Amino acid sequence: MPRRRGLSARLKLTLSYAGFLLIAGALLMAVVWVYLLRYVSDNSRGLLGIAPNRYLLVRTFVPAAAVAMACLLVFGLLGGWILAGRMLAPLTRIRDAARLAGNGSLSHRIRMTGHQDEFRELSDAFDSMLEQLESHVAEQQRFAANASHELRTPLAISRALLDVARTDPERDRGEIIERLHAVNTRAIELTEALLLLSRGDRGNFTRDVVDLSLVAEEAAETLLPLAEQRRTTLDVTGDAARTHGSAELLLRMVTNLVQNAIVHNLPADGTVTVRTEARGDMSVLRVENTGRPLPSELLPTLTEPFQRGAERVRTDEHAGVGLGLAIVHSIVRAHEGTLDLAAGPSGGLVVTVRLPSTP
Repeated sequence: MPRRRGLSARLKLTLSYAGFLLIAGALLMAVVWVYLLRYVSDNSRGLLGIAPNRYLLVRTFVPAAAVAMACLLVFGLLGGWILAGRMLAPLTRIRDAARLAGNGSLSHRIRMTGHQDEFRELSDAFDSMLEQLESHVAEQQRFAANASHELRTPLAISRALLDVARTDPERDRGEIIERLHAVNTRAIELTEALLLLSRGDRGNFTRDVVDLSLVAEEAAETLLPLAEQRRTTLDVTGDAARTHGSAELLLRMVTNLVQNAIVHNLPADGTVTVRTEARGDMSVLRVENTGRPLPSELLPTLTEPFQRGAERVRTDEHAGVGLGLAIVHSIVRAHEGTLDLAAGPSGGLVVTVRLPSTP
């Protein structure tokens, strides 16, 4: 919405400086007038017959006072303009940086030097905002590029299978249909995971009281056949740990954690331990599994979308789409909790989720 252009902040400060200087000068002149001229005799001979009278002093004082006030006005305007420019220089740098950011350049930083003051605090806060915004935009761009790549793969496979079915009538149609079904199932799972990730990021869901211990038992019961197939021992224990959130999203969070712990485990005779407890004002869920030692540089990347943790042991049929821990992180963040990933002392991964508890 266009606005009518007004006086600049520098001009307003200049006029303010000059105005205050004029007021101070006028007050000084008034003091001189009141406390000096009032004691001067107004007769024709002046004070004691030797000093000038009030008329002569007024004739002499008023022109000099007018000249002094004019000098004060000029000095106030010039000095105020210079001082206002120096005071507003940091705002000019912040304004230029904001314009660059508005044009899409998020890499620019103000990096204001000098002593800590209000302008330095504003500059540091603006730089911090730009850094977070740049990181968020880069993350969203990577996410969009990875999502496009992941969705393009099953579509390309489906197109190739359809071309084979159309050009090769002798090809077994049952085999093609089965492969198409598998590819479409993977595409649907990926799309649903993307929608769930977006839903968790928005945080617009109905909140109820949820007991993480019951959610963990439900997730373990659902994934028990997978654990038996992988010859993995699944142990779920703990106390009631109530929190306020979406039962559906929290179930998906625990299911993803337990499924990852089963899949990224030893080829056989692995274990998955799930513990819940109420610790102070937090409800804690801890999922720990066995496996090979994890490099420390791999841990921070596991919650990024489409990071499958290639160095973790898994079977090809459960390779996933690389959104498991990203969805978990999104759900935890939407519930105002924290997610901690740590390498197990003898291998595997230890995942700790802390959510605000509900009495």
